[in-house]
Amino acid sequence: MKNSNLLLELRSYSSETRSHHHDYHQLVLPVDGELSISVDGKEGAVFSEQLAVVAAGKDHGFSSSNQNVFVVADIPEALAPNLEKLPAFITLDPILSQYVSFLHQHIKSDAFGKNSERQMLLLLIQLLQERFGKELRLDRRIESARAYLDQHFKETISLPQLASIANLSPRQLSKLFLHELGMTPSQYVIEKRMQKAWHLLECSTLNVQQVAEHVGYSNLSSFSDRFRKHFNKPPSYFRKIGK
Repeated sequence: MKNSNLLLELRSYSSETRSHHHDYHQLVLPVDGELSISVDGKEGAVFSEQLAVVAAGKDHGFSSSNQNVFVVADIPEALAPNLEKLPAFITLDPILSQYVSFLHQHIKSDAFGKNSERQMLLLLIQLLQERFGKELRLDRRIESARAYLDQHFKETISLPQLASIANLSPRQLSKLFLHELGMTPSQYVIEKRMQKAWHLLECSTLNVQQVAEHVGYSNLSSFSDRFRKHFNKPPSYFRKIGK
């Protein structure tokens, strides 16, 4: 089964789906009900406290006897080359649970454009990778660059500066970073900033200007424009639903 396009949608499963595999990754996220699932011989379930990661090429099957709804993401392997290193079953912490609810809400409201879908899934993958980084075994040079960006994402960091930290040329860094993490260093910084901004808008008492400054934007208009492009919604929208 060939799929080079990213797909994010709501799905329900009835009875049993025969074991199969495909050449793209798949995330199965809980909304309602429970789904028994086997992934590469490992038995588990998707329910309110757990999601499943089905890596490209892994045999898997589903079964459910009750009414159910899940957010399912079909992700081209090239978009998230390291997703296969995550565990098949992941326990949801409060932040991940909140994010799954957010995805569900926006799929129902048809708020996403195609670019927004891609950005949202990259953000979700990044959340998962941050919590299970030991599973990733990144190239040590890219790991050092990523660690630096994690600590300094609010700052303006040039590609040559980051390349020096990783002991690579700028060209080598860009190529290897993209291969290891599925995005460029500049895209990674934007993802970090937007992830932090979204969380602060929903969970803190900071106003939008303060949130913008907290994630590295001195200009509120620039922050709002970037945020709207990223999430297809203005910052004020997330402030409202977080209250």
